[in-house]
Amino acid sequence: MRHLLSLAVVVAAFALGEAQPAYNIEQLCDSARSCNIAIRTAKHDIEAAKLQKKEARMNYFPTVSATGLWFQANRGMAETTINPQDYIPSELGQMMAQMLPPSALASMSNPIEVSMMKNGIIAAVTAVQPIYAGGRIINGNKLAKVGEDVSQLKLEMSENEVEKTTKQYFWQLVSLYEKMNTVNASEALLNSIAKDTELALKAGLAIRNDLLQVQLRQNELTSQKLKLNNGISMVKMLLCQYCGLRDTSFTISYDQDVPLPVQTRQDHDLAVLNTTEYKLLNKQLEASELQERIARGKNLPSVSVGAGYNYHNLLDKNHSFGMVFATVSLPISEWWTNKHAVNRNRVESLKAREQLNDNAQLLIIRMQNAWNGVEEAYNQMQLAQLSIEQATENLRVNRDQYSVGLSKMSDLLEAQLLYQQACDKRTEAFIEYQNRMLDYRQSIGE
Repeated sequence: MRHLLSLAVVVAAFALGEAQPAYNIEQLCDSARSCNIAIRTAKHDIEAAKLQKKEARMNYFPTVSATGLWFQANRGMAETTINPQDYIPSELGQMMAQMLPPSALASMSNPIEVSMMKNGIIAAVTAVQPIYAGGRIINGNKLAKVGEDVSQLKLEMSENEVEKTTKQYFWQLVSLYEKMNTVNASEALLNSIAKDTELALKAGLAIRNDLLQVQLRQNELTSQKLKLNNGISMVKMLLCQYCGLRDTSFTISYDQDVPLPVQTRQDHDLAVLNTTEYKLLNKQLEASELQERIARGKNLPSVSVGAGYNYHNLLDKNHSFGMVFATVSLPISEWWTNKHAVNRNRVESLKAREQLNDNAQLLIIRMQNAWNGVEEAYNQMQLAQLSIEQATENLRVNRDQYSVGLSKMSDLLEAQLLYQQACDKRTEAFIEYQNRMLDYRQSIGE
């Protein structure tokens, strides 16, 4: 593959002013990963998931609450009328009648109005520690951990997508540069042919139409260079936006290393277990199973213990006391509703398991399809290299024959065009191979 692509660094023909920074493909990927908005968003999601996990962990600790109440009523909340005669036994009444004056006895016969708790203050501090909650606290924390894992896997997927897009831009730019190199080589060849034709024309060994044909082809190359320069400028702008580069005054470096397909292929049945997509499906199944357990836990009793300190002055006297307590809560009327929730979550778990198995097979199929693309692209690259060798020989023969008058200028220019097309097809085949290899590596989780 010596002639496939030479070690290439974009040179001063594409540089303006001072020496420009040259980036390789890994440097651009690193820059894209640090600057791309999709990755930054995924990192924010990870931070939110970590906070949610910390929030769920707090359910292991006691719940502490403080309550304070002051009130002022327009009348006492506890009012009653007391008739003293109703509470004095007859024997005691006879003794009091002999001992007390008539006025005192008359007052005891009148009802007494009693009013309490017209105003007051109540305060309490309580701590409640859950002992058993049907597994909802433990499973809730596990579910929060799954959420964190899912956000991490989504970050990996975002990084893979950003890396893939960056490399596609990179190889698109390489393709444009290589085609520009081919145009420059063709331009140099046509300049040489034009010079020889001008000398032959002056010597009467050629006709003016031959020179006009060469000049027309040179004009076509000038038009192609303009389009290629515009394409290079546009792809550079895309890379700047995607990778966070300051401006388009940069070059790229790359080499011709082409890994053989046999060196890359892996066992797809094992590789599928390492793919981000498969891991994400596994987490989806795990989350469904945990949600089913949480739903089951809602049908189980909840046990808590607690302690509190209370104060009030409802009877115009400060009074404080502490207490400990235990609570048992068993859902009864909600059991039927929760039963349907359990069944619904069981169906979701079954669906997640079936999706895992089905998508695992689809992932293996995707790997095989990507591998087929790698092999096909490699074979096309080999054929393109053979076409280069044949077009080179055809161009040499036609130029030699034209120089001795055995062929026409149109034949020579046709040979030059075939050589240029062969070079472009070689470049396209090389870029296609790089893209197919990228697809395959991402499909196997590399």
